[in-house]
Amino acid sequence: MTILKNQPWYREPWPWFLILLPMTAVVASMITIWLAVKSADGLVEDDYYKQGIGINKILDRDQAAENLHLGANLAIDGTGKILTIKLTGKLASRPETLLLSLLHPTQAGHDQRITLQKGSGGIYIAASPSLSNVRWRVILEAPQGGWRLAGQWLAGKHIISLGEAEKSE
Repeated sequence: MTILKNQPWYREPWPWFLILLPMTAVVASMITIWLAVKSADGLVEDDYYKQGIGINKILDRDQAAENLHLGANLAIDGTGKILTIKLTGKLASRPETLLLSLLHPTQAGHDQRITLQKGSGGIYIAASPSLSNVRWRVILEAPQGGWRLAGQWLAGKHIISLGEAEKSE
């Protein structure tokens, strides 16, 4: 004959196992709610049709840069504080400023737009932005919008090339 010990319920493993399953779901749902509140979703544009039509204008600017054999080398100095761009190609005259757009791959709130000023020797200079370590979409364009160069930039790299400069590497 076997004598069973009468233990309290909390000393048995099965009740804890049965409690653990729903508690995991509760913790996972709390984490999901926290992630949903912390990161804002990008919204779909209301005028997506107009943006679709505008793609042809953008492609024309890309083609204009290709016709001018434009290229650019972007570099960040060793201190990480100065961004320089050397523009190459067959431009009649170099613009006084260039517009650089750094577009985050998933969160539009992190996008940055930088105006570079013309320096000596055809080099454009601006303060270097602080970037998270993701693959940024880079768009370099003239202020009047006649041409544009586009590419990708991994934030850890200190030098990238766009346009004709990219093809020559």
